[in-house]
Amino acid sequence: MVRRGAALVAAAALLTACSSSGGDPSGAPAPEPSTPRPTAVVTPTEDPETARLKALAQLAEQQAAALPSASPSAQPAAVDRPVLGADISWPQCPKGMGIPQRRTLGLPMPLPEATYVVVGLTNGPGFTANPCLASQVAWIRQRHLLAGAYAVVSQPDRAAVTSYGDRGPFDATTDLGALANTGYQQALANVATMRAAGLDSPVVWVDVEHVPDFEWSSDLEANGAVVQGATRGYADAGYGVGVYSTPSLWRDVVGDLALDLPEWRAAGQTSQAEALDRCGDDWQIQGGEAVLGQWVEGQRDLDVTCPGVTDLGRWFRQY
Repeated sequence: MVRRGAALVAAAALLTACSSSGGDPSGAPAPEPSTPRPTAVVTPTEDPETARLKALAQLAEQQAAALPSASPSAQPAAVDRPVLGADISWPQCPKGMGIPQRRTLGLPMPLPEATYVVVGLTNGPGFTANPCLASQVAWIRQRHLLAGAYAVVSQPDRAAVTSYGDRGPFDATTDLGALANTGYQQALANVATMRAAGLDSPVVWVDVEHVPDFEWSSDLEANGAVVQGATRGYADAGYGVGVYSTPSLWRDVVGDLALDLPEWRAAGQTSQAEALDRCGDDWQIQGGEAVLGQWVEGQRDLDVTCPGVTDLGRWFRQY
């Protein structure tokens, strides 16, 4: 069993706001660090091109992982104002589906005013798929909406590290390398799920949060290795990568790690005005630009593009 510091425990699930279950992602902004924040906790042993080719070869071996096509193929028009959207995942599936710890809730789908929908790929922890992803993608296609994707990254358990710790671009002989490789394989599993459901997205948002029933370890460096591995997995599979979290949740899970990726910032049970306020510099999570703000209202997860976001095609695929 790979261990570093605290015992590895099973972990994942959506951020309380992102899972449509309410919650309180209202932690204070992270203080300005007195020293530069680390940009990595583990160094890959493979160069990016080699790792990319191996990742694509692995996906090609999975029959269901063919690249989806978006229709129509027209690019979304440029915008000059914040745009309303939504996010959905397993909580919006019909009741009673999914793993025992994350039974689906039958929560309402997005409002008619939503221009884009960000769809969750997991049923909570890594290596568990959203049980109604294909039908949610069909719902988006029928309405010709813009679509994106997000996925929870979670602390792997013993079995996952044993199975996947030696498969990836990191040194599998080290604890951190094996954890990073397992996070990498979580990403590739989600890519296969996304493609099998016919979903395409320019960016996959990596959801980093506390996960009841699947909590992260107390070793922030170990947690950071898993997150770093996941972000590398999506990149090697050909996708842009962003982060969904809050400053306090990010800090609690991975400490002062700063990946400098675009950010989707949660505000919790509040208002659009507060979600837009999260676009400000005071709410920066890990060094990246603000793209989306999220809030929860009326049992729905609502999103708004941040001021200055004009090119929706950079973040969403038109269906």
